[in-house]
Amino acid sequence: MQKKPSEEQRRELGTFLYSRRAQLKPADFGLQMEGRRTPGLRREEVAVLAGVSVSWYTWLEQGRDIQASADALRRIAKVLQLDRVEFAHLFALSGRQPPHFNAPEGLSNGLELLVRTMDPIPAYIRNARLDILFWNDSIAKLFVDYGSLPASERNTLWLLFLFEPYRTLIIDWEHMARGMIATFRAARALAVDKVPFDSLIGELSDRSPEFNEWWQDKDVQGFDEGCKRLQHPTMGKIEFTYVALTPEGRPDLSLVTYIPRSRA
Repeated sequence: MQKKPSEEQRRELGTFLYSRRAQLKPADFGLQMEGRRTPGLRREEVAVLAGVSVSWYTWLEQGRDIQASADALRRIAKVLQLDRVEFAHLFALSGRQPPHFNAPEGLSNGLELLVRTMDPIPAYIRNARLDILFWNDSIAKLFVDYGSLPASERNTLWLLFLFEPYRTLIIDWEHMARGMIATFRAARALAVDKVPFDSLIGELSDRSPEFNEWWQDKDVQGFDEGCKRLQHPTMGKIEFTYVALTPEGRPDLSLVTYIPRSRA
């Protein structure tokens, strides 16, 4: 999808491209340093490396009214060594929606530190498939010691439908379960690789009559904020506000927190 960029956007795009190529080191590309009066790569060098014509790239930097394909922008971004934010900025200035950016594998040390430091506020990190990837002690005490479960069972849907302590702990279990199915359905639709989602759907459909019935619904929803009521074996009846946030640069993850509201 492309929206024609304004004249101001085209000028800003040209300035942005110039600034990025000025930061590059010709030696990193096997180019000679002699005879250069300005830092970075020349326009013609960027054009050749990106596989576009010199005149076309020159016009792009000059802010001319020309169209840039997503493929050409991607190749230019690779030559200019743009990071994720710069990559999205390049596409935005060109009037294009940036393509999906592959997220890094695993969790950063900073995210794990954040979850641990949030104690005593219960918190965990999960992915789009609703797998619980990292958690702090408070949420383990509230729900279950996730570390005692096999990785295949550390999944919100699996626990809701196949782990009896979860079912008896949550007061509004059906409402929560249906809501999580709707969240899962929306995430599956956006996923490039649907195999991990479908394998979980198959297992839950075989083992849970409720899931098998409710999966046929077509509702979709996000999971960002709401209320959850628990009947805890040691804490009694307790109510939480749950808030789910997406870490910057990791649209595949959610940081979920449970903030105590009141006790009955």
